[in-house]
Amino acid sequence: MTLLTDPWQWWIAPFLDNGFMQRALLGGLLTAVTTAIVGTWVVLRGLTFLGDALAHGVLPGIAIAFLLGQNTTLGALVAAAAMVGGISVVRSHSPLPDDASIGILFVGFLALAVVIMSTRRAAYTGDLNRFLFGSISGVESDELIRQAVIAVVVAGGVLLLYRALLVMTFDETLARMLGLRPLLTHFALLALIAVSIVGSFATVGNLLVFAFLVAPPAAAALIANRVLVIMVLAIVLGALACVVGLLVSYHHRTAAGASMALASVVLFFLVLTVTSLRRALTARGAPDAGAIA
Repeated sequence: MTLLTDPWQWWIAPFLDNGFMQRALLGGLLTAVTTAIVGTWVVLRGLTFLGDALAHGVLPGIAIAFLLGQNTTLGALVAAAAMVGGISVVRSHSPLPDDASIGILFVGFLALAVVIMSTRRAAYTGDLNRFLFGSISGVESDELIRQAVIAVVVAGGVLLLYRALLVMTFDETLARMLGLRPLLTHFALLALIAVSIVGSFATVGNLLVFAFLVAPPAAAALIANRVLVIMVLAIVLGALACVVGLLVSYHHRTAAGASMALASVVLFFLVLTVTSLRRALTARGAPDAGAIA
């Protein structure tokens, strides 16, 4: 097996010999960084369903912009803003719990995207599949620049909101007492999540970006208990999933975006298994309090 008998050819050579692999690696790493930064807050604040809804909520904007020959990033941003605004409206004008308002808009936006993509005109535009499943092997330089800019914006936004996000994650009442405006901070976080998703759809696709948004931060949260450490570990795990997924795709001709997303999920279960075994061994090795007494 080349992976074991010739690690240079399996791990290193594909990135040295192929320009498209170098661009794909850079695009994947930027995706890993961006999604890990906001994904940490998604996991810690229990916003996983909301992240999934936003990942799908940008699809109608992308589809409409694509069919009209307009910029798909702009279309995605408009759809994301509409999704966030819609959640705010439903929350403020109804007694329904948050998950109900999110679910209604999630279904509505996803159904709208399917309706648009099922029209006769969309049937002749097969490139729409790129926005669903990604096309990291075809990433261009301008897309990498856009991703880098979005990564900087997301990192800067989280840095500015860090204190407010940290306090409201563990005690929203305290955040309100300290004048940190938790509601405004919440919607600023939604905007950052939406921006990170928009910045990643060209690489891993909207249906797969959710894996990067949740799996690496969730795995990191099993290992560490400090937010900054979780964020750094999430970036490392996301980058590892990116590298492994790209290499599996290159050597076995599988879908690159899906391979990267699957690698991130596999890493989560590996971390879960290791941490569970460690806890079990620790519990078994602990002295029996009753026996000591």
